[in-house]
Amino acid sequence: MIIDFHTHTFPDSIAARAVDSLSKEAHIVPFTDGTVSGLIDSMDKGGIDMSVLLPVATAASQVESINDKALRSNEKFEGRLVSFGCMHPEYSNYKDELRRLKNDGIKGIKIHPVYQKADIDSKAFLDIIYAACENDLIVITHTGLDIGFPGIVNCSPKMCRNVINTIGEFKFVLAHMGGWRNWDEVPLYLEDTTTFLDTSFSSGRIQALSDGYWDDKDKGMLDTEGFMKLVKAFGSDRLLFGSDSPWSDQKDEVEYIKGLPLDDGDIGKILGGNACKLLGIKEN
Repeated sequence: MIIDFHTHTFPDSIAARAVDSLSKEAHIVPFTDGTVSGLIDSMDKGGIDMSVLLPVATAASQVESINDKALRSNEKFEGRLVSFGCMHPEYSNYKDELRRLKNDGIKGIKIHPVYQKADIDSKAFLDIIYAACENDLIVITHTGLDIGFPGIVNCSPKMCRNVINTIGEFKFVLAHMGGWRNWDEVPLYLEDTTTFLDTSFSSGRIQALSDGYWDDKDKGMLDTEGFMKLVKAFGSDRLLFGSDSPWSDQKDEVEYIKGLPLDDGDIGKILGGNACKLLGIKEN
């Protein structure tokens, strides 16, 4: 079973505008149109059984409406799409909202400290994460730099360690192999924890728009040697396959994982086995 643990979609009415705006902001190529139907078509082409949707609230006022949509999505696409909820550091009713998500079957929440303009080890996020842990929710966060916000880091590997030191171990997933372009710091601060890394938007080269923004020398991400260094540090049991669709091609990302110098058992864990255990679902 192949599970993509890191995908994004937008409502059909705004998908074209949202994808176009984000593409131009980051100067990168989108690989779907950002709609649910576009994602499912991509999944079919890539042989992906299930995708996890990760909504992001850029304002506290959006939290409840986004979570309502996540609940409706889970009802409509049960077995194919699993939407997490969202949370925002300025949202005050987080305890009740997290309890509602848990009671309604949501598996976890996505936070994005860069978009939400707060450090992950700030009191606001620590309070939210502690409440999420009380409800046994997975917490997945963007980590490292963000391609659309050059030079800004609100969630470094060291900050993530601060969170663990304060709260203790919990179901913590760090996107982009633990810290986009902070990769040298990831094993230093997090190897001895139980934290998971997702593989999204971390390997190969950035697929850039032809607008001249990206110099060729700046397009590189983790090469296979660098990627495998993190796999060996954390072990195959702590890696979750993710594509960051629509910003990477799901089929290409699956083939990359299948081509790593690992045995079939380890590849199976990364592509879906670990996600099944974390999500509490039976592996086909």
